[in-house]
Amino acid sequence: MTQSLKFIVFFLTPLIVTLTTPSQATSAEYITLASTTSTRDTGLLSSILPIFTKGSGIRVRVVAVGTGQAIKIAKNGDADVLLVHDKKSEHSFVSDGYGVKRYDVMHNDFVVVGPVKDPAAIAGMKDVVKAFGKIAHNKSIFLSRGDDSGTNKKEYSLWHAGGIDTTKASGDWYRETGSGMGATLNMASAMNGYSLADRGTWLAFKNRKKLKILLEGDTRLLNPYGVILVNPKRHPHVKAAAGKKLIDWLISKEGQSAISAFKISGEQLFKGSLKQKLTLTR
Repeated sequence: MTQSLKFIVFFLTPLIVTLTTPSQATSAEYITLASTTSTRDTGLLSSILPIFTKGSGIRVRVVAVGTGQAIKIAKNGDADVLLVHDKKSEHSFVSDGYGVKRYDVMHNDFVVVGPVKDPAAIAGMKDVVKAFGKIAHNKSIFLSRGDDSGTNKKEYSLWHAGGIDTTKASGDWYRETGSGMGATLNMASAMNGYSLADRGTWLAFKNRKKLKILLEGDTRLLNPYGVILVNPKRHPHVKAAAGKKLIDWLISKEGQSAISAFKISGEQLFKGSLKQKLTLTR
């Protein structure tokens, strides 16, 4: 185990979940999946991975951190499979020789949430970049994850598209939490601020108070997830055969059905591969 993973394991122990049963713990083969906080916070992986384990006998240990950190873990060879949501970074991971191949596995979308009173008056807007511009112009409180996650990367790209340099506003109206999506939404709720959230985590989030979705549906808010086998040529200890079985299952009809069937309060949190037609949940 590399020094970087030892650090992560020590400080993020609550984020590491072994999805198995006690009887399997002593006998089944296991693999490590580096993934995002959204797949953990929504409960998706704890719902679908036991189905894979039951059919394959392979346990999956999940390390749930931001996309940037998950990619670092995989680059260090401290995971067998990577499941994240920043397509540009995923393609770089493969082209740089750290991963074998990227597969589309599922998607949802991002939404802009904020106070019901909506001081920046963005409710009902269809252009997310213009909405971000109004938030900046109004100097309304905006809570950013600031953690190099896929959501954080998407948020930064939207500010950049509008020509807005948030570094100048850091600590003023623009607040970086350095935390996952759930914790960032909690702060937005407490401060009556705006934030960008993936829809799945928003649907699973209970502490909304006076927050609501104010903008959705812009195609720039699509949120595809990719799954990649860590390259065994770079890290020979990677459990390539077992990792490939997980990937094959996730993109199979059974895996895609399990993803689509996962709901909270009757609402679907994730849809299958983007090869399927996207219909945003309302």
